[in-house]
Amino acid sequence: MTLSQGDALTTHNFGLQIDGVMVEHLHGVGELGMEQDVIEYSQVTENGLPIIKKMPGVKKAGETTLTRGANQSKEFDEWIETSLRGDMASARKNASIIYMDYQFNPVKRKHLRNAWCSKVVDPPVTAGEAAIMTQTVTIVYEELVTE
Repeated sequence: MTLSQGDALTTHNFGLQIDGVMVEHLHGVGELGMEQDVIEYSQVTENGLPIIKKMPGVKKAGETTLTRGANQSKEFDEWIETSLRGDMASARKNASIIYMDYQFNPVKRKHLRNAWCSKVVDPPVTAGEAAIMTQTVTIVYEELVTE
């Protein structure tokens, strides 16, 4: 079943696929977006009036962060290690953030083209603290496509 008219997606039903393999146990996904430079230039008309024009410039690559519970996701761990080793031929993969409805049916996808991990951070740990251990992974990508 898909969303009914007027329903909106919720932020707690999502998943991550890397080259078609689902990554389990994600805690959160940061903002996704792309950016483009803006070129501004001025001209003078034949009447001597100044005009300002704006036009699109170079696209910039995107970046997001994933937070996950420290667990044993073998495929994801291998992808992180391959990326941090600098093996870009193997590390660049297509990833997708999948947004699901309340019955966990995929409704929308954000495809990250040529994505790889640029940073991984383990949290500080404190004796006597009752909290889950999470890991933050920064993923860079060259293109963002919405389906």
